[in-house]
Amino acid sequence: MASGIGAALLAALLFGASTPLAKLLIADTPPILLAGLLYAGSGLGLGTWLLIRRVRKQSVSAEAPLRRADVPWLSGAVLFGGVLGPVLLMLGLSLTPASSASLLLNLESVLTALIAWVVFRENVDVRIFLGMVAIVAGGVLLSWNATPTATVPWGALAIAGACACWAIDNNLTRVVSGGDPVQIAAIKGGVAGAINVGAALALGYRLPDAMHILSAGLIGLTGYGISLVAFVLALRHLGAARTGAYFSTAPFVGAGLSLLLLRETPGLSFWIAGGLMAFGVWLHVSEHHEHEHAHEAMDHEHLHVHDEHHQHAHDFEWDGREPHAHPHHHAPLVHSHPHYPDLHHRHDHE
Repeated sequence: MASGIGAALLAALLFGASTPLAKLLIADTPPILLAGLLYAGSGLGLGTWLLIRRVRKQSVSAEAPLRRADVPWLSGAVLFGGVLGPVLLMLGLSLTPASSASLLLNLESVLTALIAWVVFRENVDVRIFLGMVAIVAGGVLLSWNATPTATVPWGALAIAGACACWAIDNNLTRVVSGGDPVQIAAIKGGVAGAINVGAALALGYRLPDAMHILSAGLIGLTGYGISLVAFVLALRHLGAARTGAYFSTAPFVGAGLSLLLLRETPGLSFWIAGGLMAFGVWLHVSEHHEHEHAHEAMDHEHLHVHDEHHQHAHDFEWDGREPHAHPHHHAPLVHSHPHYPDLHHRHDHE
């Protein structure tokens, strides 16, 4: 559980820092091209690491590989999270102050939790719901303040659309979170980067100079690539709604950097919205969930240690090293302990 929280907070820190840094590049790079360069940097960087790892021939402790059944889920995640989401975010950044844009990104956790609750039947209790209400209230306040025209807040709406795309992405990625997180993030980055860069070139945009490309690639590797690896690990341990709650700290990182780097001077509504969102995040991360629950028989594959949920024999010669990944069987089990909706606790609640 602690490892999942740490992974979620690391993902939030890296992604939160990427928003104001990307804002520094948006003036000289079209949104669709910048989105492509960010993901291309992620895909190339993580792809290089996968190649190095393959050459080193890691032992049995390597993560579980993706399977054919994972392809539809991962394809949907790439479309919404790797193609549509970043383009909408870059469009929103071009019309919205980075500090307000960073806090508006808190809407992603709310939409992630709603989809997890309604579609995937993940448990969301009263505390989580009240946290969502506080975050939404802050988001509405920021949207009202960030108005590039006299009638419609297009920048805020574009960022809200990006949050919706990433919420869908988070829930689809949750299904395949037992697989290798580096492989998942590398595929998403490589495919999304190629599509967005290709579309930008087809529309007649030209690549920026080498320094801009390198800067975008490095921001993408850390803020989109390594951050996504940590996010997938958090999904594995916490489920989509809780991971989204911890990830809600990302906009505060981005907002803080925006004030320092871009010298923005937000008004009173920014601070009120920030307070509402901070209260909502606190409600999320202070949740305690414990009850007697039943585990049904299950067969799957993921990186694991032999804890109380993994008491099984091996049909291969095992050197005793942990964690390791291999196909394994879970026998039915009934017990009680604090838990989140991780790979083994996605059960119904009465």
